[in-house]
Amino acid sequence: MTKILVTGGAGYIGSHACKVLAREGYTPITFDNISTGWEDAVQFGPFERGDLLDRERLDEVFAKHKPEAIMHFAALSQVGESMQVPGWYWRSNVGGAANLCEAAVEAGCEKFIFSSTCATYGDQDGVVLDENSKQMPINAYGASKRAIEDILDNFEASFGMKRVIYRYFNVAGGDEEAQVGEFHRPETHLIPLVLDAIDGRRPKLTIYGTDYDTPDGTCIRDYVHVMDLVEAHVLGLKWLESGKQSREFNLGTGTGFSVREVMDAAGQVTNRPVPYDEGPRRAGDATRLVSGSSRAIDELGWKPRRSTMPQMIEDAWRWHQTGHYEK
Repeated sequence: MTKILVTGGAGYIGSHACKVLAREGYTPITFDNISTGWEDAVQFGPFERGDLLDRERLDEVFAKHKPEAIMHFAALSQVGESMQVPGWYWRSNVGGAANLCEAAVEAGCEKFIFSSTCATYGDQDGVVLDENSKQMPINAYGASKRAIEDILDNFEASFGMKRVIYRYFNVAGGDEEAQVGEFHRPETHLIPLVLDAIDGRRPKLTIYGTDYDTPDGTCIRDYVHVMDLVEAHVLGLKWLESGKQSREFNLGTGTGFSVREVMDAAGQVTNRPVPYDEGPRRAGDATRLVSGSSRAIDELGWKPRRSTMPQMIEDAWRWHQTGHYEK
């Protein structure tokens, strides 16, 4: 079977990608340093422990498995942290990606699927962002991802490496069978925080700002189901396998959900109240951020089937109740 190197395959999105790849007949090779992921999530193919900054280790893995393509999810991804230690983000994210690209070219692996972010667009509040929107990141996380996009352009120009780049917003949910799910160290994502508060695993949720210019006063964000997201990544792989050119795609619903809408959906799905407090706005939080995804739908044939808020909550709650993340 065709082998795909999945960096960050022990993390939230990467582990779901491995599941879908295995289902589609590929062999996912997880490469992860387990700094934020967990080994229990590696269930669908071989595991190679290593760090992207270790070029010698990367070369060993390429020589051993001879992957035909890469799905690159591994990254430091906390916006606030990136502002506190920007050098670490540039060294890890950008340096690691450069190592990965060099190792791939040397090994003759010329197909690259990259997990980028809407943070490359910066703070463009209240507009629907599409692939032609200007990229102007305002933090080291977004800037490092933007730099990796440039690296991929350079490697295509110099060596012919083809790439598909995905920029997306909030990812939520879990696979239907609850084999893997959403868990971060530390946890900063709204839906798992809401479910933890419902379940008494952490203190009350805090709503940061209730006076935004939205129907209910809370921020609005675009959410996409993790299984829809990783299915788009497999479509991107098949896009490159068919010989098509490099392309960028946004992934989202184009609708957006407010913080209160997320909380209300969680209360309805779990039939439990969400304990919460109200706090002041956080600096830098935009009022409304949503993604235009018509290119992915029209060109890739992508269909976000599970990206309704009740479905995302239901799938997240199913996995949450397994207690896997407490191990």
